[in-house]
Amino acid sequence: MVDVSSKKVTSRKAVAAGTVVITPQIARAIRENSVAKGNVLEVARIGAIQAAKRTSELIPLCHPIPLSNIAVHFELKGNKIVITAEATAEAKTGVEMEALTAVSAAALIIYDMCKALDKGIVITEIELLEKSGGKSGIYRRGAKK
Repeated sequence: MVDVSSKKVTSRKAVAAGTVVITPQIARAIRENSVAKGNVLEVARIGAIQAAKRTSELIPLCHPIPLSNIAVHFELKGNKIVITAEATAEAKTGVEMEALTAVSAAALIIYDMCKALDKGIVITEIELLEKSGGKSGIYRRGAKK
């Protein structure tokens, strides 16, 4: 692990996103809440929150962080589900891994719940969109330095 003992506690925030590409049949089943395993997006939301809270157990050398909040949102756009997760904490290190873990877990849960309908689901474009707090300050994907 990186030694963060000399760092100051600051407000930390990170936003991550990812996309799950599905078939029109799966999109319809999600909209109609007719997937056999249940409400796909609600199960994915709860699982993503659980995963974010356990990030340090899943990712080697990642610090355990007491999260203040983790919010997970879904947008069903045609044959794509866009997942966004925002993590916040008062900590000595950032919450990027928690936001990315939430997105990754949500995508995997969607795959698991829908794979009986079609195994050709694609998980793609998992990325950090922004982070703030700490020594390195603000980062926004695509922003010029």
